Amino acid sequence: MPTDGRSKLTGTHPHGVEDLCDAGLALYARALREGHVPTEEADPVPCLIDCGLLQPDLQDMRWLRPVAPAVALPRLLRATAEDIARQRQREARLAEAFEPLMALDAGQASATDTPANTVLSSIDQINTAIARAMAASSHEVLTIQPGGKRPVALLAAALLLEQEMLSRGCRMRTLYQHTSRHDPAVLAHYERLEGDVEVRTLDEVTDRLIVVDRSVAFMPANTERTVAVEVRHPAVVAYLATTFDRLWRLATPMYPEAAPQPTLNGITPRQHAIAGLLIEGLTDAAIAERLGMNIRTARVHIAKLAATLGSESRAQLGYLIAESGILKQEEGEAE
Repeated sequence: MPTDGRSKLTGTHPHGVEDLCDAGLALYARALREGHVPTEEADPVPCLIDCGLLQPDLQDMRWLRPVAPAVALPRLLRATAEDIARQRQREARLAEAFEPLMALDAGQASATDTPANTVLSSIDQINTAIARAMAASSHEVLTIQPGGKRPVALLAAALLLEQEMLSRGCRMRTLYQHTSRHDPAVLAHYERLEGDVEVRTLDEVTDRLIVVDRSVAFMPANTERTVAVEVRHPAVVAYLATTFDRLWRLATPMYPEAAPQPTLNGITPRQHAIAGLLIEGLTDAAIAERLGMNIRTARVHIAKLAATLGSESRAQLGYLIAESGILKQEEGEAE
């Protein structure tokens, strides 16, 4: 039986507990629907028993009964938290071992010998470095999260680390795009946190950014976000924090108190943003990407904007946007 969430299963079904296979997920879903499944059907997918998603029916050992997802997920997350704790202990031992060596070298090393940037070349390295920085934080964490809906699993994994930080008296400020204002998972996530938490939204934000205590920052180094850069150069970190501060002042409050997004002459704030991007000549796909929504939603908003302005074609829509003066009205309000 595996002892933690990172153990590897053996035999012909090798994978980590954190990477459930499609066959396993399908059988687990069926067990949830039907209340149980025959024991022999779990033989090809032992991951379900090893990670505690199925357990024997004590009344009839021919059957396996599912463990409720709300019970199983915290158990798996606790295993991840234990892994992080072991990593921290290892870091402490390494720091203790290197302390006398660093004292010997102190007379020869200079401040310029310390790299200001560290490339994190895998998801595990990125998550470990961010978790380490947040665990050591004493003041605040600033985060920019582009895109629309966030996966529930990612939010659940971040909950323990964020709550631990908030419980120490730190504050957390997060910027999302407006599309996240209507994401129940995001709203539920912040309602579960206790402490100094505030969330605001904008039509467009920068790429993902995390700034911890204004002393270290993390940002992606490729479009897939599988490589990141850990930045510790004071001038660069200060620049990134200042960028966040300026975006924050322009953003609309979402949590703990949501500010309404007013409609002007029948044009919603989302349609204002789309109108500006249409004037720039962007395609539907490019508009959707910029505003953190899927292309179908973007086209619905474009169609509503066209209907409001009485447009019958894409070319006419651009003309009517320019003639209506709605973009100038928005600029005047911002001033």
